[in-house]
Amino acid sequence: MADCGCDRAKAELEEFLRGEICQTERAEIAEHVEKCPPCGEEKMTRELLTKKVKDACCETAPEELTVRILSGLREEAGN
Repeated sequence: MADCGCDRAKAELEEFLRGEICQTERAEIAEHVEKCPPCGEEKMTRELLTKKVKDACCETAPEELTVRILSGLREEAGN
């Protein structure tokens, strides 16, 4: 049985959702998940999970910590 693209789509789904693949591969995966109900459901599940995690992690670092980290990075870059 020929691979309908499910293995590839699932393997590259995270990169697809983060926009980390080229336009050609993105189009191929988008077409596959649109036509393949199981892969489409997997995509929706991962999108929902990513949104839930992102929403739950809405805290920001204290300004002092941000300044210290950036200062340290600049110092390291200067060495």
